[in-house]
Amino acid sequence: MGLHLSQIDEADELLTDDPLALLIGMVLDQQIPLERAFAAPFELTRRLGRSLDAADLAGMDPEELAAVFSIQPALHRFPAAMAQRTQKLCQIVIDSYDGDAARVWTGAADGKDLLKRVAALPGFGIQKAKIFVALLGKQLGVEAPGWQEATAPFGDAGSYLSVADIVDPQSRDKVRDYKKQLKAAAKTAVS
Repeated sequence: MGLHLSQIDEADELLTDDPLALLIGMVLDQQIPLERAFAAPFELTRRLGRSLDAADLAGMDPEELAAVFSIQPALHRFPAAMAQRTQKLCQIVIDSYDGDAARVWTGAADGKDLLKRVAALPGFGIQKAKIFVALLGKQLGVEAPGWQEATAPFGDAGSYLSVADIVDPQSRDKVRDYKKQLKAAAKTAVS
């Protein structure tokens, strides 16, 4: 089964097949539509003219990478900041995982360890880390023991709470509806 987060076949194929692309997409998934965030790694490969490589991205001149992120339409609402965050992510992949992004999850002892590893990445707070681990477990078959408990409530079967639950346009709409309800409830609570 492949991912369907960008709703663009080539971009979703890259997310499914390239762990670094998936991590970058998740990093970018904030303050922009999720489809745009998860399409960005594919667009980045197009702009660079090559596959994503942690050492290559970490070693790029920061201004050059920010310029690539800034080409219109920009890869993110905050292209320079996200280019910098992407470089930091890639440096951690090199330093801690020998340049292999998949080792973030393949080397985890259990769900708690996996959550700790993901939460240590730049741009991943605890909630985003839980969502990402739930995505790995629900859609990519990552079976670190205890991943569902570590990701509650995002690991719950049959939920539509996050990108971990998006498998098609209908499930995406259910996740969006849930997030709209959360925002409405938050507004009501503040009023």
